[in-house]
This record gives sequence, structure tokens and C-alpha cells, in this order.
Amino acid sequence: MAVGVVAVSMSAPLAAAMTVPALAVAFWRNALGTVAVAPTLRRDQLGQWRWMVAAGLALAVHFGTWIPSLRLTSVASATALVSLQVAWVVAWEVLRGRAFPRLAMVGIVIALAGTVVVSGVDLTVSRDAIMGDALALVGGIGTAAYMVVGAKVRETTGTSTYTVVAYGTCALVLGAACLVSGQDLVGYDAEQWGLLLLLTATAQLLGHSVFNHLLDRVSATTVGLVLLLEVPGAAILAAAFLGQSPPAATYLGLAVILAGMAVVIRVTNPTGDEMSDAAGR
Repeated sequence: MAVGVVAVSMSAPLAAAMTVPALAVAFWRNALGTVAVAPTLRRDQLGQWRWMVAAGLALAVHFGTWIPSLRLTSVASATALVSLQVAWVVAWEVLRGRAFPRLAMVGIVIALAGTVVVSGVDLTVSRDAIMGDALALVGGIGTAAYMVVGAKVRETTGTSTYTVVAYGTCALVLGAACLVSGQDLVGYDAEQWGLLLLLTATAQLLGHSVFNHLLDRVSATTVGLVLLLEVPGAAILAAAFLGQSPPAATYLGLAVILAGMAVVIRVTNPTGDEMSDAAGR
């Protein structure tokens, strides 16, 4: 989990630092990730391929909206808003009839209030920032769907097989989107290719792939709790390497979002047994 958090915290700053078109960044990190993991694919585990493809489509929604959001709003805002994935996971469970403690609903309201604070600050910055916030919110919904479907698939399917199909599907969708929108997939200089490789090695393989592996060991909400650490991690890296210093009120909104999500996950996983069991394994 620690390795995964550090790795995914590098995602937003690296993507924001590139001059490669946003959708192309999303395409290449998934395409290169697919190639890296493909040798470990097990054909005998493709029984749930439809669900794996569905996960890949959800991942394409996530990357296809969140990475472009990084070009419009701050890394801190985009990362915080996409972290609302936990709220969408809980909302899905509620729609399926699962009852949650009232305090969990309070936590969601608190987190959503934090998004209002962040968006309100960005409204004073520019219209682009507000558009970026909206894209990041959609990206969080895509992540939630990816996690819910992934948890189902990982009950019977190994990490490698699931990862290859999901990443491959995502890459195909995003590659098509690049061609339709006219975003160049090649022609970058050596530095940009180097950043793409670094992004793939860290955020994609040591980040997303690690959490894919954990989905059969801990719940989606527990993974969501750990991923909240990406918010301060990405903000610190963006401040250090990109010089991004959002208004002070933005950090207030980030703190409110984190507090609300922590309440949700604490209530839905009150004992922490899952994390202890996972550590034991």
C-alpha cells in the first residue's frame, strides 16, 4: 500500500508537467502498461472477460477526463475531487440496497461540501478551472466504477490477467479518442518519452497495478482510504516541482474533503480488521 500511494502521488504532477496531449498521455500509460504486463497473461482466467472489458471502459472514462482536468485546474484540486471516488462507491452500494450508518452519509455530505469550497475558489480563478473541476469529478465516478467492477473480477481472476485486459481495453478506447480528436500519438522529444516511461513505471505499474492486486485482499472502501493519501502527496510534489501554489482556501477545501471521506471509510470499516488481515497475508 505504501509503495502504491507514493507511486500514484506522482501521477498528477508528471502528467501536468508534460507537453504531450492529455489524451495521448492517458493512452500511452495504459498501452505501455499493457505491454509490460502482457507476458504474464493467463488464458485460462479469461472467463470474466466481459467484466474486465467493462472495467477497462470505466478506466478510460477516468483517465479520459481526469488527465485533461490537470491542464485546466491545479493538481491539488483535480486530485482532491477525483478522490471522491469513495463517495460514489458508497452511493452505488446504497442503490443496491445496502444500508450504511447515518454517520457515513454525514461524511459524504462533508466531503461534498469540501468540493463546493474548492470549486468556489476556482470560480474566482477562471472558467477553465471550473471545467477542470467538473472533469475531475467525472474522473472520480469512472474510478469508482473501475474499483467496484475490479473487486468483482478479482474474486476469481488473477491480477495480471485482469490488468492486461483492463489496461488494453482502456488503451484502445483512448487511442481511438486521440485519433478522432486529432491528438498526436507520436512525434515527441526524448524528454517527453522519458516522462511517459517514468509515469508508466511509477503511477501505472507500481500504483494502479498494486491496487488491482489488493482488491481481493481488502475492500474497495479500504483501498479508497489509502488513496486519500494521494491528495497531500500530489499537492506537495506539485508545489515542489511545478511551483503550483493554489489559494489558501483551496487547502481548506482539500482538508474538508479528506475529513469527510475519512469519516465514511472509518464508519464502513470500523475495526480495521481487513487491513490487519492483509498485512498478515
